[in-house]
Amino acid sequence: MDINGQKNFKDLPKSYWLASTPATDYPSLEEDIDVDIVIIGGGLVGISCAYLLQKEGHKIAILESDRICQATTAHTTAKITSQHGLIYDKITNKMGKELARQYAEANEFAIKEYKKIIDDNQIDCDYIPQPAFVYTQDDKYIKKIENEAKTASNLGIKASFVEEIPFPIPIKAAVRFDEQAQFHPRKYVLSLAKIIHDNNVQIYENSRAVNIEEDDDNYIIITEQNKKARAKIVVMASHYPFYNKPGIYFARIFPIRSYIIGIKAKEKYPGGMYINAEKPTRSLRHQNTEDGELILVVGANHITGQIDDTDENYEALIDFANNVFTVESIPYRWSTQDYMTLDSIPYIGNFTSNTPNLYVATGFEQWGMTNSMVAAMLLRDLIVKGENPWQDVYNPSRKNIIASAKNFIKQNLAVAEHLLNGKLSQLPKDLDIEPGEAKAIKMEGERIGAYKDEEGKFHLVNTTCPHMGCELNWNSAERSWDCPCHGSRFTYEGEIIQGPAVKPLRASNDVNTIEKLIKDDY
Repeated sequence: MDINGQKNFKDLPKSYWLASTPATDYPSLEEDIDVDIVIIGGGLVGISCAYLLQKEGHKIAILESDRICQATTAHTTAKITSQHGLIYDKITNKMGKELARQYAEANEFAIKEYKKIIDDNQIDCDYIPQPAFVYTQDDKYIKKIENEAKTASNLGIKASFVEEIPFPIPIKAAVRFDEQAQFHPRKYVLSLAKIIHDNNVQIYENSRAVNIEEDDDNYIIITEQNKKARAKIVVMASHYPFYNKPGIYFARIFPIRSYIIGIKAKEKYPGGMYINAEKPTRSLRHQNTEDGELILVVGANHITGQIDDTDENYEALIDFANNVFTVESIPYRWSTQDYMTLDSIPYIGNFTSNTPNLYVATGFEQWGMTNSMVAAMLLRDLIVKGENPWQDVYNPSRKNIIASAKNFIKQNLAVAEHLLNGKLSQLPKDLDIEPGEAKAIKMEGERIGAYKDEEGKFHLVNTTCPHMGCELNWNSAERSWDCPCHGSRFTYEGEIIQGPAVKPLRASNDVNTIEKLIKDDY
């Protein structure tokens, strides 16, 4: 995309992390297996957790629904930082200094653990130490910035209050965290995957887990191909837990999408990682590539499936970039999805208080790099030792989550509203759709998603999400059908892009049938 056509989005988004690394080709699970531990999910959490647990002598299998490190980990901003917005003063005030200390210590330790693993295994993953900044242009955030700097410093983080950042952005205040870092997440994960695979960790791709059964003291994970993986211990590291029945996680987390553009600029990037405190969110970091310096401009957050024109988010980032840099080209753009918890702290630990050998790691907000490593270390300790010094603040069954009841009610009312509105919405009765566009229509009593491809052929899917029945909305930027309730995403042909759904959409891919339906009804 050149400078003259910055907002002419003809091609689908692509992640730099995926474009700059090779594809993987691990086998699918084709026969039943028995292991000590099954890890569901082959992203940063799953691979890191397997790396630490294989050192303890466990026989481990990883089940990945697609290819490893191709989903959330391959679409992140990849800041290895304990600076998670203005979180430390918030935790201290709402949850107490002890839990704030645990959170700070865990994330600072995670930064050091990355460096140790990278050095021990000589992993080439573009790891660079960087300071991290939260800045504000709003007077009402100055005191909050001051409080965050003081609180974080008191918790042992190298934090300081500053009044300038090296960009032509007039700021009011900022907090700086030192001894943070950035890296190429996919280079890291793929290298770690090879290491653990060479050490007999079984990695299975295209092996979507669709159910969990219990048998005596073991769990049986059943895949989409009806193969079974039996283990005493199961770790759900699938970003969003597909198995919801006992933990009611669908009512405790909600999905947020964010957008990223990778730009080439005339100016040299001054170093550091940046994010603002107010809305709309704007975040910056850089990445050295074979083709020169790439600057990542991030932000434009919204709840998944709850915005009409997703391309507007890329456009907003382009406008911001042009105000800060002399943009020469925009070779990359992509989006990512994060899950938010009721109190902004991830759920890491036992799936419920009654499932001693079933573990979960989810709800990393938008800070998955350090929290993924925290999850790997914390779950390793719970499995091996039965305890961890940070387990209370991350406990999925923590009592103090009741303090977030207001958020609980708000989010579930929003889910109910979208569920109901989707069922009652007035749908158009015509197929006035241009190539590359889609809309929801009513056909033979069903809500149908109709997409017209560039050759003029229609692709029809039933837009009821198979997860919990919400009606999907069209995502024009990614050309996908997205769930506004729990974040499942599907291709225009109905295949799963992202869970928690474990079944594809009901679709008609027979062109003659589609054209006949269109002719008969319209």
